[in-house]
Amino acid sequence: MLRISSAALAATLIVLPQAAFAAELDGATLSPLWALPFAGILLSIALFPLLAPHTWEHHQGKIAALWGLLVLVPMAAILGPSTALQALVHTALLEYIPFILLLLALFTVAGGVLVRGNLHGSPGTNTMLLAIGAALASFIGTTGASMVMIRPVLRANDDRKHNVHVVVFFIFLVSNIGGSLTPLGDPPLFLGFLRGVDFFWTTTHLLPETLFVSAILLALFFAVDTVIYRKEGHIKPDPTPDNPVRVTGGINFLLIFIIITAILMSATTDLGRVTVLGSEIELANALRDAIMVGVTIISLKATPKANRAENGFSWGPIQEVAKLFAGIFIAIIPVLAMLKAGPNGAFAPLVALVTNPDGTANNAAYFWLSGGLSSFLDNAPTYLVFFELAGGNPQALMTTGALTLAAVSAGSVFMGANSYIGNAPNFMVYAIAREKGVKMPSFFGYLLWSGGILVPTFLLATLLFFRA
Repeated sequence: MLRISSAALAATLIVLPQAAFAAELDGATLSPLWALPFAGILLSIALFPLLAPHTWEHHQGKIAALWGLLVLVPMAAILGPSTALQALVHTALLEYIPFILLLLALFTVAGGVLVRGNLHGSPGTNTMLLAIGAALASFIGTTGASMVMIRPVLRANDDRKHNVHVVVFFIFLVSNIGGSLTPLGDPPLFLGFLRGVDFFWTTTHLLPETLFVSAILLALFFAVDTVIYRKEGHIKPDPTPDNPVRVTGGINFLLIFIIITAILMSATTDLGRVTVLGSEIELANALRDAIMVGVTIISLKATPKANRAENGFSWGPIQEVAKLFAGIFIAIIPVLAMLKAGPNGAFAPLVALVTNPDGTANNAAYFWLSGGLSSFLDNAPTYLVFFELAGGNPQALMTTGALTLAAVSAGSVFMGANSYIGNAPNFMVYAIAREKGVKMPSFFGYLLWSGGILVPTFLLATLLFFRA
């Protein structure tokens, strides 16, 4: 068995979605075999939790490291250690660390917000709670909004005989679709921001799609919940009687504002730059990252420990994300290089799938292919794949390619709701709901829900927004 010390593992894992470009790999010369580690780690993430959950729980970091090493070691051997080191330093400083620090800050801040009290889970109240959660998701992240809202929603409905549908629609709206309007909402969009997409670009360009899909789902939920509510008749005794709702940990809302301000500052302010081991670092970005660390520390110090205890807060999820994303981003290096090569690379057939006969982008294909992969694989690397497939130039994609970038962004975020493993909060919500006694559907049972509700909704969205 592979044995790696914690220090060595940490050093190995501080890497790199974009190292292919720092190392200037020529994707046109790479064999498709270079993509096997990327496929391997994504399949590991999808299948291990279902087929070998005990092994996955205890060895996921080692498994991620192994797949990453299967890229890094050959890269160092073929291109030279200096090239591999340059790539490592470049992406550790410019991509991976900013990405993880934002997630850490949002995760910590959201964990300090506690909603006490209880409401009666009527159809109107439930619809309101789902709408609030979906709106929050774009400001504190889908993970943060899910953790803040799921317990109040479960308490509101713990006297209902049938409440599975409430949690399923919660996953649709709060854990996924609601996070589509800012880079804070979902990891793929923050990766786009790090690549040069303006902070408010998704707010303006995905607002119609998000409102349309959310309105359909909220209206459908209200109709379904109303029918079920009326048929239930006698409601069982409420284990958590109605009490006034109180939100504590208010300092964390101020900290969220600081996070947003820091990100906007980094995108609009030039404080100069320094070069570290061949990588140019903008001081405004370094200041932003330092602010994320400061926000995390302040939240931990200023929030009552009882808030985090009642929220079931633990560091496990963010530790898992840090390890798995590092492994994914290492393994994706040659894949991105081959995609950058376009029709001259190993993924020329994929380029053909998303290109119309006249050479223009097939935006419907971008939406469904990015979404289809995001349904079962992590949506952040999926976004990167199709971002590069669309040309990888943020200025072009935000203007002449705006519809294509919107299709990739919407597909990656929206369709993470199609399965339990499409987005990290999905399974967290599933686990909490089961712990509270909700008889959640199985993996394939959930697919019936998403197939019957989400797929038709996304087809309508395609016809309205992504046909051109």
